[in-house]
Amino acid sequence: MKRRPTVYDVAAHAGVSIATVSFAFTQPDRVKKETRESVLAAAGALGYVPSASARGLAKGRTRAIGLYSYDYLLEPPASDGTEIGAPEAFADTNARLFPLYADEVQRGVQLECRQRGYALMLGAGHNPGHLPAVIDVAGRVDGLIAFAGSAPPAAIVQVSKRIPVVELGGEVRQEGTHTVLVDNRSGMRMLTEHLIRHHGFRRFVYLGGLGTAEFVGRYEGYAEALSAAGLPVSTPVSSHPGDDPTTISAVTRHLRPDTLPEVFVCATDQEALVAIDTLRAAGVDVPVDVAVTGFDGIVAGRLSSPRLTTVRQPMEDVGRTAVRVLVDAMDGPREEGPGQEILTSAFVLAESCGCPPSESGGG
Repeated sequence: MKRRPTVYDVAAHAGVSIATVSFAFTQPDRVKKETRESVLAAAGALGYVPSASARGLAKGRTRAIGLYSYDYLLEPPASDGTEIGAPEAFADTNARLFPLYADEVQRGVQLECRQRGYALMLGAGHNPGHLPAVIDVAGRVDGLIAFAGSAPPAAIVQVSKRIPVVELGGEVRQEGTHTVLVDNRSGMRMLTEHLIRHHGFRRFVYLGGLGTAEFVGRYEGYAEALSAAGLPVSTPVSSHPGDDPTTISAVTRHLRPDTLPEVFVCATDQEALVAIDTLRAAGVDVPVDVAVTGFDGIVAGRLSSPRLTTVRQPMEDVGRTAVRVLVDAMDGPREEGPGQEILTSAFVLAESCGCPPSESGGG
């Protein structure tokens, strides 16, 4: 079995003292920027993850859990590699969308941690290539929960060799990690079947990316329903939650009479709400002229006009389940190895698909 790299290895690789390595992770303000970068580079090259016990904590247990997530209000890194805060205009545009899926899941994690007596450390990054952030969080906790795609796969594998990891995603991706997922495919299939059978729609546009297994599952459910009905399966039109300009551009390209669909099926509620705003600004009535549907079940969709037809994920339960799985793993490895917990979603009928208010509100 290959020996795990230690603080001594990092110090030797970076050409600094052991104390400097420790300060680089625990008190970065005491270390020059160039030195800290050298230490982090050495840690990354060696696959080193700082441990709680190495930080002098009793019995090597922090009684803390880490949650590594996205931050949708961070702009991409500046040209010098540093992250910059979102401008006021961007924040104002998206404020009505909160809480988002990640926020609702985080609440579930917080509630379950509180109930079980664990502290919670939060970390987030806009750039999936930002390796040191997730590594640093992992070095301060007994176990880590990470949203799929929020950190590089190499970082998740690296961390899982040190502490238990639960990934919130659509499939077991990395060896050694546990997974909590929602059945995205069947939820989207049920929604699409409603659009075909109840409304008779035949011209569809699918807005969303395929960057994670969750999004792939949603698109596959959509495609299965269309294929079963003998309808052509349109390829996804590129869009991404939190990237409003891309969604606006995608909708705008379909505003001509010859390209306007009967319904926009969106991979997330965020994109669906932006699509509704874009259509309304162009004088297109939703749902009279075009229907729009989403996925996730965020609060903003229930407060929008028209209310959003969507698939609601059990977001709080996702967070609570992740903590339960992680605590079990921290107490001792399962004999059968890392496991997978699958939760179900619920189809929520509302007015944005064209159903009258008297029919909406179900789940």
